[in-house]
Amino acid sequence: MHLASQPVSRRERNKQAKLDRITAAARELFAEHGIDDVTTQQIAEKADVGAGTLFLYAKSKGELLLLVQNSAYADALAKGKAGAAEISTPLDAVMAIIQPVVECNRTQIDNGRTYLREMVFGDPNEPHHQAALTLAAGTEGTIADVLQRGGRTGAATAATLARTVSAIMFLTMGASINVSRSTDELILDIRGQVAAILPA
Repeated sequence: MHLASQPVSRRERNKQAKLDRITAAARELFAEHGIDDVTTQQIAEKADVGAGTLFLYAKSKGELLLLVQNSAYADALAKGKAGAAEISTPLDAVMAIIQPVVECNRTQIDNGRTYLREMVFGDPNEPHHQAALTLAAGTEGTIADVLQRGGRTGAATAATLARTVSAIMFLTMGASINVSRSTDELILDIRGQVAAILPA
């Protein structure tokens, strides 16, 4: 019998069920109140787990936010990648990737900004941080692939441009001066910055 075909143990099913409850509770409370106004005790109570159990899955509110946001970010990136596949113009294709990510990040602005801060300053060896960094790298990789279509840009240049585009996106989303701006305004701002660096 192959290992992959063996049934999942009751212990593993219970662990996954607890993780699902914790994630759902954190997602709901963070969306309703924002990360700053939610305690880990409230999340534990809503998930029907003990505080000690909660900390087995995430050691802080920041890690809980990463857990919640990573899932939304992955969905946004998949949507952007699918949208970019249908677009031939490099700028429009890059923006097709970026727009869902920006919209996802700004669903709850304070949570989105905290997520970016956790991604940058958190422990890169912690699994939820690793997942966030993998998503950011995936965004850069997807942008680089778009820029290389049809041999327009070499791999090294495309990778450098993608990293710069990623920096533009994250800095624009995270900057305090942009908190009061609409998502549409941010996307237009990012588009202008990206247009200025892409090859003609």
